[in-house]
Amino acid sequence: MFKEVPSQVDLPALERAILEFWKKERIFQRSLEQTAGGPRFLFYEGPPTANGKPGIHHMLARAFKDLYPRYKTMRGYHVGRKGGWDTHGLPVEIEVEKEIGSTGKADIEKYGLERFNVRCRESVFRYVREWERLTERMAFWVDVDAPYITFHNSYIETGWWILRQLWDRGLLFEDYKVTMHCPRCNTSLADHEVAQGFRDDVDDPSVWVKFRLKGSLPGWHDLGEVFFLAWTTTPWTLPANAALALAPSAQYLLVQYQGQKLILAQARAQAVLGRGRYKVIGRFKGEELEGLRYEPLYQGVQGRSDQVSADAGYRTITDTIVSLVDGTGMVHIAPAYGDLEIGRRTGLPTFFSVDLSGTALPHFPKFGGKFFKDADPLITADLEQRGLLLRSERVKHNYPFCWRCEAPLLYYAKTSWYIRTTAVKERLIALNQTINWVPEHIKNGRFGDWLNNNVDWALSRERFWGTPLPIWRCQSCGYQECIGSVAELSQ
Repeated sequence: MFKEVPSQVDLPALERAILEFWKKERIFQRSLEQTAGGPRFLFYEGPPTANGKPGIHHMLARAFKDLYPRYKTMRGYHVGRKGGWDTHGLPVEIEVEKEIGSTGKADIEKYGLERFNVRCRESVFRYVREWERLTERMAFWVDVDAPYITFHNSYIETGWWILRQLWDRGLLFEDYKVTMHCPRCNTSLADHEVAQGFRDDVDDPSVWVKFRLKGSLPGWHDLGEVFFLAWTTTPWTLPANAALALAPSAQYLLVQYQGQKLILAQARAQAVLGRGRYKVIGRFKGEELEGLRYEPLYQGVQGRSDQVSADAGYRTITDTIVSLVDGTGMVHIAPAYGDLEIGRRTGLPTFFSVDLSGTALPHFPKFGGKFFKDADPLITADLEQRGLLLRSERVKHNYPFCWRCEAPLLYYAKTSWYIRTTAVKERLIALNQTINWVPEHIKNGRFGDWLNNNVDWALSRERFWGTPLPIWRCQSCGYQECIGSVAELSQ
């Protein structure tokens, strides 16, 4: 009476039979024809990069991408599903660099930019057949016969048009800011790229450094040598120190400790020096110690030529950013490597200890030419030898690495182009509340937190294979113009 059902089902064979039926009967195409008169719902796939093979994580993402268009189709919508290929950017460049034996931008320049870009263009569809097989095998319904391709001039010109709209609204601008920088790729990274490369439990140095006071403390004389005590996990930034920041309303102690006089926050003294191991000589509020001068750890440090004089540095300042939860209550300020805003507020010079490749500058004889992480122990040893190190330990903490080449990142002050996303921050936050998030906690959790902490988007990349920024600058007068189309450029 009934057709016999096998006791064991061959699921892969069943899937292949269904796929063959859908293909033979043109089910995808017929679903579009059947809904041609319905309301439109357009889906653009966030494009994969076809210079690498697809992985299991792509199947999960594509399952979600396929599910919702099918649901909308069953509701009567005419759902256009546009596929695409991401053919620009670091993923492509780094794969080609591996092939030609490049270790960085200098090697690419020696190889030749035109040759390099040709290799990038040739590589981007290397695994397109594997992607097509995955698309077909998992029944992901998407139009890959006429995909959008990001290196096509038509796509690039669309990007130019968008940038021109931002330019006309004052939302595209150039600025000198601290940005996350990859020393191997030698380019800035956006916040979402940085977030993909954080690692837990990274082992780094933890050093307590002494800065020798010049002159005397207010109301005190004949004290002999007095040192401000600061803590850092980035010794490589110490040669670029420009100031020491104190909390203005916090209490600070002058203590006698192991034969030396140190100044640090009262709230941190026991944690740093140990209970009962120091003698309190004097007490101060942070604001009373503002404006005192100290000796630089290193002489002859280079700074920005268009910035304030080096003489404006090597002094104590006060700021509410100073935490009393860790450290010494006295923050080492290096504007070039993360503290540029406080440096601007307080008129500090911007000094440099490493270049954009992460290499310590050559005028430091004991560590010049070393990669910044390799310079850490050399700087620590040098400070200890000169009597400027209280102690050194190791600490495990979170640290960002490049999401593509895995090099440790650094904060670096430099000129970049930005989109002023902070100008629409409140609107973004409000619109987020109108979205039906699944799961719901993402709305005010991960995504909401990201919106609340939104910063201007560092758009530019100092690389070779990508969309060129359509901004022209007059070399004589500095006038700038943003071009919005190829036709406009030809004029």
